[in-house]
Amino acid sequence: MKVQGWLFLLCGVFFAGVDIAYWFWTKAEMGRGEPVGTTAMAISVGFAFMVGYYLMFTARRIGAQPEDSKQAEISDGAGEIGFFSPSSWWPLFLCLAAAFAFAGFVIGFWMFLIGVFLVIMAMIGFVFQYYRGNFSH
Repeated sequence: MKVQGWLFLLCGVFFAGVDIAYWFWTKAEMGRGEPVGTTAMAISVGFAFMVGYYLMFTARRIGAQPEDSKQAEISDGAGEIGFFSPSSWWPLFLCLAAAFAFAGFVIGFWMFLIGVFLVIMAMIGFVFQYYRGNFSH
């Protein structure tokens, strides 16, 4: 995971350089910096550093992985990777509830409050889906 972490950190450095160059370029062209593109690039810098930090932190915690070794074979990474949900309806319910809440911004505050309640209920269902029913442990 260290390779992936360094990749994201280097992407963050690249995005930071591009963001600074973009800000100076738009400032020279328009007389003032263009705020939307500069902000979007700054967010990209933050996201790249956040993912890179997470991957480096996780790599330090779990130790060396086969993808970190240059002499590793594909079969070195074989085996159980983790638990993946066989089927779940909760992501669909969560997205529908979030869409309902976002539509509440446009339509009215009452609809937003109902949407927030639905999002909270869907999140609770999503988190605790394996504590009850067929797939409980």
